Amino acid sequence: MAREISTVGVVGLGTMGAGIVEVFARNGIDVLAVEVSDAALERGRSTLVGSTDRAVAKGKLDPADRDALLSRISFEVGLGALRDADLVIEAVPEQLDLKRRLFAELDRVCKPTAILATNTSSLSVTEISVATQRPNQVIGIHFFNPAPIMRLVEVVRTVVTAPEVVADVEALCARLGKVDVTINDRAGFIANALLFGYLNHAVTMYEARYASREDIDAAMKLGCGLPMGPLALMDLIGLDTAYEILDTMYRRGGRDRRHAPAPLVKQMVTAGLLGRKSGRGFYTYEKPGSPVLVPDEETPTATESAAADGARGIATVGVVGSGTMATGIIEVFAKAGYEVVSVTRGAEKSARVCEAVKRSLDKGVVRGRLTEEERDAALGRVSWSATLEHLADADLVVEAVVEELSVKQALFAALDEICKPGVVLATTTSSLPVIQCAMATQRPADVVGLHFFNPAPAMSLVEVVHTIRTSARALATARAVVAALGKTGVVCADRAGFVVNALLFPYLNDAVRMLEASYSTADDIDNAMKLGCGYPMGPFELLDVVGLDVSLAIQRELYLELREPGFAPAPLLEHLVTAGYLGRKAGRGFRDHTSR
Repeated sequence: MAREISTVGVVGLGTMGAGIVEVFARNGIDVLAVEVSDAALERGRSTLVGSTDRAVAKGKLDPADRDALLSRISFEVGLGALRDADLVIEAVPEQLDLKRRLFAELDRVCKPTAILATNTSSLSVTEISVATQRPNQVIGIHFFNPAPIMRLVEVVRTVVTAPEVVADVEALCARLGKVDVTINDRAGFIANALLFGYLNHAVTMYEARYASREDIDAAMKLGCGLPMGPLALMDLIGLDTAYEILDTMYRRGGRDRRHAPAPLVKQMVTAGLLGRKSGRGFYTYEKPGSPVLVPDEETPTATESAAADGARGIATVGVVGSGTMATGIIEVFAKAGYEVVSVTRGAEKSARVCEAVKRSLDKGVVRGRLTEEERDAALGRVSWSATLEHLADADLVVEAVVEELSVKQALFAALDEICKPGVVLATTTSSLPVIQCAMATQRPADVVGLHFFNPAPAMSLVEVVHTIRTSARALATARAVVAALGKTGVVCADRAGFVVNALLFPYLNDAVRMLEASYSTADDIDNAMKLGCGYPMGPFELLDVVGLDVSLAIQRELYLELREPGFAPAPLLEHLVTAGYLGRKAGRGFRDHTSR
């Protein structure tokens, strides 16, 4: 039987602490809210009252329930108020010495049966626990911000945490309506260990001027469905907080250099550019604490956004390929008013592609996204062919054939012979070097990457990739075409993974390594990223959808080009591919899909 926890103490009433107080009080638990001074206590009270008032204004909390919630909270100065608490959780700044001193004092003040918990997101719970005479009653309870909304709680046990303490806390999380994942004490736990490597990688990408801050953030929001781009998220978290978490993970986590804070982060912290709370970080805000962005010297101008200067006129587009991606790209161009020439290998494949495009357009009509007239007009713009020679007059040719370099190179060599001078030749590759396709032609200045995302008609992102040989005019043309399609184009150089895959797949690989090390289960890792970080899918759900063989191929390309040891494909991923467990398409990947 779990012990009855009727009174909870919360030490530290910043944003996180106040949110934790609200969570407990919302669920009928009496809370002792403690700060070090009257001024800090009043700030915490104001934060809490403001949060509950906003919930009432939005209709998410009844005024009577708000009043009942606030009546359960006692605001106190000093730790002496916690002497009778059943559980005390601290939410003070992320400094090990501070937390150890606090726990030593809590050990002295609190009753012998009290559970002592830390809300740390990255520090060692074990190192905190040994500051007490009761390390077996110390545990990590890591809430996510904002605590009243985010459903995930990481329950972190040390090697000496008593099993009954873990059970009591798990039962408490269920009572709070939270989803808990119970894990051992390791740097970053689940969510931060996976999240901050990705965030740090995004900073290094921006620091190297590989892509603009807006393009990096747009790529991850539109390409992966994330609630925020990585640089905007760093601003929200606070660059000083992010630096401390990364530095702690680097020192505690085997000194993986991907967790070594990017030099730019330290420079920005030193300069006081801490993100939203200081009014400026990677972006500039209306005032400190405001989420409202204001233009600064890096904000793209209207001219830059339009990207039409020097662009060639495009009237006819050729699309080579017969797969899902080619079918979607044909539909996208036809709906946007372009004349499209679809080229496949053989009349039978052309007929299949034609039928697939018709089915998709018919669905658009049924769902009210297209009129019958618009559907018929789009179909009327497409001509179907089984020979490349019909692309002789195209202004833009987009290839969407199999992801094999030799096949693409042979196709580009053939297009070079057939297509008129000045045509822009584009590859939709997601991982292969665009320059190697370009150099198969005698016109590398006219070759770009146009990486559409699947399904192309629904996904609004296109990565526009330029090589060191791509001309300014070809790039301007590609950007203008993407804009004319109603898509968001993000511009980047020709490097393995471009923006999205370069940031996404190392994160997925890290998740596989975490599972491989038996640190947590696939279900708990997926829940941690969905509920703790707002990701639309967990890493193992996503890997099974993408295909483990595709994921492995992309990860290998990243590793071969960047030579980052941490990017080496996880052995478990390689073993599953070897065994034929490729994900949903094979019926089994990280999960069994045969019975679903």
